[in-house]
Amino acid sequence: MARGSAGESVLHRHLRILEAFDAWHPFLTLSEVADAASLPRSSTHRLIGELEREGLLERLPDRTYRLGVRLWEFASRTPGAVGLREIARPWLEAVHLRVRQHTQLGVLRGHDVLFIERMSTPDAVVNATLIGGRIPLHASSSGLVLLAHADPALVAEVEAGEFEAYTERTIRNAAQLRAVLEGVRADGYAVGEGYIHPESRGIAVPVVGPGGAVYAAMGVVLPNDGSSPLPYVELLRRAAAGVARDLAAAYRPDVDEHIHGIRSLVTGSRRSLEYLESLPSGAGPAPAP
Repeated sequence: MARGSAGESVLHRHLRILEAFDAWHPFLTLSEVADAASLPRSSTHRLIGELEREGLLERLPDRTYRLGVRLWEFASRTPGAVGLREIARPWLEAVHLRVRQHTQLGVLRGHDVLFIERMSTPDAVVNATLIGGRIPLHASSSGLVLLAHADPALVAEVEAGEFEAYTERTIRNAAQLRAVLEGVRADGYAVGEGYIHPESRGIAVPVVGPGGAVYAAMGVVLPNDGSSPLPYVELLRRAAAGVARDLAAAYRPDVDEHIHGIRSLVTGSRRSLEYLESLPSGAGPAPAP
């Protein structure tokens, strides 16, 4: 892989540019991208041009840039995020109808929990979650569930890192984190009271995929009123069990023994699904004349 003068791969520099865009900065100028990515303007101009030609960035008439739709095209093919989101959505909706606050689905991404779905109401309690947004693992009930079932090497990395504090209740050191994770493993759920905002409480449970691995965390954010979390834990557990059953069905090896095929990503009529599976690889309906 080609590398720059400082030993950094070209791919990594492309990723730094893409990571400059977020929910609060969806449109950036060339200079703003260069500053956010900590790259020289000349290099940024060249890298942006390459990303634009591949459809990963799009240039707007006002000379700003935004993430390209082709990124969504790639993301929509992965069972690890979008496919999981589609499968889990009916169960999330069922939970949300009961709690009428915030309901969310998160997956592990480095030292953060990445939220791939979120449902809310206008008068819900304060919450920092955005679809496509991240929160450090130690500061979120969903993050704690994911970390409790993560590789020990990742747990050690988080314990050795910095603990960003949002409130006085946020976990602040490795000793606190270890104790909380032991409780999460023993209880099978996590509760974060006032971790992100004093008025808010997060409750989350694991979502288990085929093979027994934890695929995601399903959680709710509610008023931090001191009431028992157990009714919400039971509600979340029932929904997570439903997601697990649907994941197992989506990955069942009933199409030429390929368990990671289109059934894990597509919902709809059975006839439509069978038709899509019958098409040659990469084929699709012809464009309208």
